[in-house]
Amino acid sequence: MDPSTRRALADWTRAQPAVSAFVHAMVHDRAERDDVLQDVAMAVLESHHRYDPARPFLAWALTIARHEVVDSLRRRHRRPALLGPDAADALAGAIVDVADGERARLSYLADCMSELDRRAREACELRYRAGLSSAQVAEAMGMQANTASKLLQRVRERLRECIETRHRREARA
Repeated sequence: MDPSTRRALADWTRAQPAVSAFVHAMVHDRAERDDVLQDVAMAVLESHHRYDPARPFLAWALTIARHEVVDSLRRRHRRPALLGPDAADALAGAIVDVADGERARLSYLADCMSELDRRAREACELRYRAGLSSAQVAEAMGMQANTASKLLQRVRERLRECIETRHRREARA
């Protein structure tokens, strides 16, 4: 696979959940929705060479999705089942804003994880990266199940506070 195809697939993979949410909001019929989403994926991948990396990929992909939704509805002589054009633009903008906020929070999470002590970080990684239950985390770390549950609860609270603090700081800047 050539690098440009690999990049196009990586960009689409990251954007696909948000684009899918947009298409679901616009198209009521499940089969039609699936067809539109496939059309969007093809259009995004086929026109990726025209994408300007200086701009947000998700916004670009949502523009393509909006056009594909309108084209699909036109072909079937239907109007959008749930949202009109202005609402569709507002929804697309909101999806971009949410995605940007989530990316920022994930960045904050990585920073906040690095601030945890070794034991807390290990418990968190076992629970959420390895997918172990609290009881399995306790066993792996040689502690009582109740102790592991309380540790994980404190870690979640610390991470939440750390992320919120960084988010507030960023919003003020």
